[in-house]
Amino acid sequence: MSENLHVLVVHGPNLNLLGQREPEVYGTTTLAEIDADLAERAASEDCVLESFQSNHEGEIIDRIQGAIGQTDGILINPGGLTHSSVALRDALAAAGLPVVEVHLSNVFAREPFRHHSYVSGIALGVISGLGAKGYVMGLSALLEHLRS
Repeated sequence: MSENLHVLVVHGPNLNLLGQREPEVYGTTTLAEIDADLAERAASEDCVLESFQSNHEGEIIDRIQGAIGQTDGILINPGGLTHSSVALRDALAAAGLPVVEVHLSNVFAREPFRHHSYVSGIALGVISGLGAKGYVMGLSALLEHLRS
């Protein structure tokens, strides 16, 4: 890896609708605004950041596999795949990269099926319920881990 850290941000299904989808749950911040905040933080931290969003599980898995040897860590909001995708968990584990999991809403204050995450068991940590600012917190935590 070069001297700059490289971080892949992965946004799962339906996150392209942020700002208009259930704003009472997910807030009014758009995905473009989240990515801009992350890019600003990354630039101040000498970090190369790539953001990726897909509504397709296979595309997300392909992108994670493509990060092997190219990326230092992954910041991910798996969206609904959090609670259903063993394949996503396996791809993240196979990549062997540090992972921080982020959720806009507090998944533990919601429906019981949202209380289980296939990703949490392999993540460095989880930030849940702090809205869009949780992404920047997650990036900071990931960069701190990578530099330690």
